[in-house]
Amino acid sequence: MMSRFRPAALATAILLAACADAPGAQPPADTARASATSASAAAPVALPADSIARPRVPLVPTPDTLRGLYVNRWAAIGQKIHKLIDVARRTEVNALVIDVKDDRGYLLYPSRVPLAREIGADAQSGEIMAMSHRRLRALLDTMRAHDIYPIARIVVVKDPMLARKKPEWAIKRKSDGLPWLDKNGNPWLDPHQKGVWEYAAELAEEAVDLGFSEVQLDYVRFPDERRIVREAAFALAEGRTRAEVIRQQLGAFRERLKPLGVPMTIDVFGLTTSDTTDMGIGQRWEAFVDQADYVLPMTYPSHYGPGSYKIAKPNANPYAVIDNALKDAKRRSEGIAGAAKVIPWYQDFTLGAPRYGVREVQAQMQAGYDNGIQSWILWNPSSNYTLGALRPAKSADASAPADSATIPAATLTPPPPAQRR
Repeated sequence: MMSRFRPAALATAILLAACADAPGAQPPADTARASATSASAAAPVALPADSIARPRVPLVPTPDTLRGLYVNRWAAIGQKIHKLIDVARRTEVNALVIDVKDDRGYLLYPSRVPLAREIGADAQSGEIMAMSHRRLRALLDTMRAHDIYPIARIVVVKDPMLARKKPEWAIKRKSDGLPWLDKNGNPWLDPHQKGVWEYAAELAEEAVDLGFSEVQLDYVRFPDERRIVREAAFALAEGRTRAEVIRQQLGAFRERLKPLGVPMTIDVFGLTTSDTTDMGIGQRWEAFVDQADYVLPMTYPSHYGPGSYKIAKPNANPYAVIDNALKDAKRRSEGIAGAAKVIPWYQDFTLGAPRYGVREVQAQMQAGYDNGIQSWILWNPSSNYTLGALRPAKSADASAPADSATIPAATLTPPPPAQRR
């Protein structure tokens, strides 16, 4: 585990700079550089005085063992990010996964990507409340000073803002050619559309230029609603299966990002480790596992139905769920050249009985350790974490969790019901 302590004066100065520019609004509880081709083809964009056009900053090296927390967009923009940085300083946590583009299509900061500016994804107004460049630089400088690894989470296909602004990129209904809508009344982007992935790639390039050390893609799939098979038309499929489409798009994305020299990782459904089909969403383990540097299955026990792995109540048996899921992942990756390393997402939220706390979170961690997987990332949709499940930094190299009494067993606030992703 790398050291993450630097001179206190530097960190204090950076934190003060960040706080000075913090927004005052209270957010709701829930929730790269532009490509050379597009930049050269477009007219020059006038940059504000507080510009992100500057020499590329040094990146935080990828930890050998990564232990992270998810930071939603509102947490990053508000004051909670400082609490989470402090958690990382005091505990085994050494990485933060920060929403650069969330599942509404909103960006974290004002962007130089032409399409983002065109559709208003980075607007500094009202509900969107983009983070200023000055504050973003202070945030990333603070993380770098403490060797906290910054990961840019970019949601790809679930982007209702872009789907509404560019309906030609949206999934279409067979009946009338209009955008298909999910159960919440939102359109989805069509994974076949090349422009969807190019937009995500431009945002990724920009994020790395700003100082993010890794690009993590989420929603690299088709919608998980069975009715889409009979309701939607995919004119660009050209005989390809959904799993083939996702594989090809991931491969092209990864090839484009290679010159940046940073890991490209993907979030996938937890069930992909065990289900041998693509589940209708285009995610089949053997088809995507060699198309990323790391694969992050969302192995949340609450998302497994009764009887999964012959477990009557999966949510009440987190160790058994993770143990089975990771054993299947390791088995299926064997013999695949270039198979990605696995870093599981673990559940740190309550969805049904029992209420998740120290015992349940540490049980998931232990299942990973027992399968030789030391890295993990915790998911809580509101970025509120069970601090008692985390070990202090000085004991982070040990495989088994320390006694939870070493850190007060407390959460920042009770988490709301989690949303499936």
